[in-house]
Amino acid sequence: MIRNIAVIGAGTMGNGIAHVFAQYGFFVSLTDVSQEQLQKGLATITRNLDRQVTKGIITDTDREATIARITVHASVAPGVKNADLVVEAATENAGLKLAIFREIDEAAPPHCILATNTSSISITQIASVTGRPDKVIGMHFMNPVPVMKLVEVINGYNTSAETTQVVVDISRQLDKIPCVVNDYPGFVANRILMPMINEAIQTLHEGVAGVAAIDTVMKLGMAHPMGPLQLADFIGLDVCLNIMRVLQEGFGDPTYAPCPLLVNMVTAGKLGVKSGEGFYTYTAGSKELIVSKRFS
Repeated sequence: MIRNIAVIGAGTMGNGIAHVFAQYGFFVSLTDVSQEQLQKGLATITRNLDRQVTKGIITDTDREATIARITVHASVAPGVKNADLVVEAATENAGLKLAIFREIDEAAPPHCILATNTSSISITQIASVTGRPDKVIGMHFMNPVPVMKLVEVINGYNTSAETTQVVVDISRQLDKIPCVVNDYPGFVANRILMPMINEAIQTLHEGVAGVAAIDTVMKLGMAHPMGPLQLADFIGLDVCLNIMRVLQEGFGDPTYAPCPLLVNMVTAGKLGVKSGEGFYTYTAGSKELIVSKRFS
């Protein structure tokens, strides 16, 4: 029976995953090497729970119980030693994830399932550095985790049917909708989404249309809730670039080459919401969309 969850990484995805598991009655160990990031993560969880109370989604009692089920750790081994399921949500960097999985594999109990929230990196590659490849799986949550229903469940080459079923069942316990897919570059979500975003950036780069026009066409013409350039800012342009490079390398196809504009923006530190500027500029406390001066 899965009761104890370890979440590695207290950033945007990690704190959201910890929040949801704790809200649905699981005991959560949240680990991050940065004490500052841990405190930020806990503060974000508290704010999001407060928002849920205000909206009548949960009660004050639920809020307090959720917070009480979360403990924090500054290193991997103490955080995973009693885990039934680990969900890694570190930065989308293959080398970092492989190092973390080696450490998790050594410290977690033999029965523990090791999941990664990667949005593009090979599950089979990650599993290869562990002694339990049958228990390694992708559990790709969507952002923001407390709101979005989808969990993309990705089978590695050696993932067992039993592991897959456990992760599907636990996703449903979180009131999520799991979709099982196989381990190929970008899986389903990002194999389709990222080339669209990259093409939108290429369309801007070639001067076909401006930022607002591109996003408006996709919102009004295709019924997308958010335009691709705004979405890229929200995801993080560095993350988009990393995923495009995974697709390009994985398929060996120049079709997946990242747009030069995307490369230049990341090199210049214009990463979207997280840096305050991408295709739009962002001011704390403001929801108004203002196109970056670079593109206006």
